Amino acid sequence: MSNAIFERTLRSAQKANWRIEDVLKPDDRLDFSRPFLPESLARVETAGSLSRDERRTLNQIRGHAYLCIFGVVEEFILPFVLDHVRAEAALDPWRTQALLQFAGEETKHIQLFRRFRSAFESGFGRSCGVIGPPQAIAEHVLSHDPLGVALAILHIEWMTQRHYLDSVQRDTRLDPLFQSLLRHHWMEEAQHARLDALMVEALAATRDEQGIARGVDAYLSIGAFLDEGLQQQVELDLDALETACGRKLGAEERGELRAAQHQANRWTYLGSGMSHPEFLATLERLSPAQRKRIEGVAPVFS
Repeated sequence: MSNAIFERTLRSAQKANWRIEDVLKPDDRLDFSRPFLPESLARVETAGSLSRDERRTLNQIRGHAYLCIFGVVEEFILPFVLDHVRAEAALDPWRTQALLQFAGEETKHIQLFRRFRSAFESGFGRSCGVIGPPQAIAEHVLSHDPLGVALAILHIEWMTQRHYLDSVQRDTRLDPLFQSLLRHHWMEEAQHARLDALMVEALAATRDEQGIARGVDAYLSIGAFLDEGLQQQVELDLDALETACGRKLGAEERGELRAAQHQANRWTYLGSGMSHPEFLATLERLSPAQRKRIEGVAPVFS
């Protein structure tokens, strides 16, 4: 593996680097008259039982969960990257510095998302539940085969790219501050996707077909675990909607919203990463059979 790749990636990352204060100042306010997430991710507009204001509120609750869940997954990305740095620290200084930059940016993202949560609660007027605790989720994910963890992280990086470029970038309806948060996150995750693809390939380099299959097994196991969490998040989001709107959802109404929002979450966090062409291209380099396997699973999460 050429260390020139790490040098180029590091230099690109340094050009894209930003400070939290440049993105979200302590006195910045979100615009709650606007949606936060594009409809392709939120999927709230087909909820005919909700009023226009209630659909916008649910969109904002989903936006809150979106950045908070990113904060949750950063909690396992950070230690995984640091472990990779320790394992390869002696190989090349460019490689070490690029991975340390990766880790530092993940730390910054965690801090940014925590600041966002405070800004959201200040403007929304109440807190909304989020799955966790993050440390427990991180411990469970990190207990899997390292190749599976690296694939899950690569999935997340390409998922972030797809969300911004396909849905967020040109949506003029969104709150500009929330849109800016997603743009700045996307800027750095573009570099992370390149680095994580290199980590995946390094972890797979000494494996035979069976070893790679075990890594993909672990990746799918992590996905199933996260899918269970997404079901829990839907319930938390609907609880928050009831509180915000001051009314109890009927059993049938809640059931319909639960089903629609779970599938929306599945696409947002699972399907959009699993089916990303660059993610599949990395799998192809590891094992064409494993790429075909994932392509067979992905439609469930569309």
